[in-house]
Amino acid sequence: MSQENEEVVKVMIVDDHALFRAGVRTTLSIKKDIKVIGEAENGLQLMNMLKTGTIPDVILLDIQMPIMDGTATLPEVKKLYPDIKVIMLTLVEDQTFVTKLMELGANSYLVKTSDAEIIYDAIKTCYKQEFYFNTLTNQALLNNLRQKNTPGSFKMPQEDAVLTEKEITILRLMCEEKSTREIAEIIGQSPRTIEATRDKLKAKTGTKSTAGLILFAVKNKLLDEDL
Repeated sequence: MSQENEEVVKVMIVDDHALFRAGVRTTLSIKKDIKVIGEAENGLQLMNMLKTGTIPDVILLDIQMPIMDGTATLPEVKKLYPDIKVIMLTLVEDQTFVTKLMELGANSYLVKTSDAEIIYDAIKTCYKQEFYFNTLTNQALLNNLRQKNTPGSFKMPQEDAVLTEKEITILRLMCEEKSTREIAEIIGQSPRTIEATRDKLKAKTGTKSTAGLILFAVKNKLLDEDL
């Protein structure tokens, strides 16, 4: 497939620093399969733009902004526009924030100093496979699991949920970062059936996102070879 025929990913940049937005826009402008369709200075401005019908595939969302910051904006976006992928941006590598934001629905977490190609890769990966995991996100999620008796967003209310063999198989494939289409091919079912099973898994386990499902699988040792 030639680059000209690739599906173009629509992106919005939300950050209160105009120079940063301009820099990211310029960086992404050289990519033929990325199109920046809008910018906002804060979460409130973003929500107003979304209401007018300017709907991106991926949002680059800064955490610290005036009026309405990224932490407050993220759950609103996910509630009203669940199909939009959101990549959180920050100047600080805060592992506590990683676990909190990913349970709220964030699809990735990047520091603003990330290389341009990493930002591009994160956008493409989130668009195609829902999540982009890196060293920061992986370490944060693992550390969260190790911290016993620590209150937080990843508390699993349904740790005794009983899953079928098929559900466990699909969950394991999700943990291997397989896309819905790849899982469907492996299982021999339609992508729509896989998506329905994923929704059922969330209901059974009491989780809100795929990140929550992955943590549920790790915490309950569903990734072990012998169950």
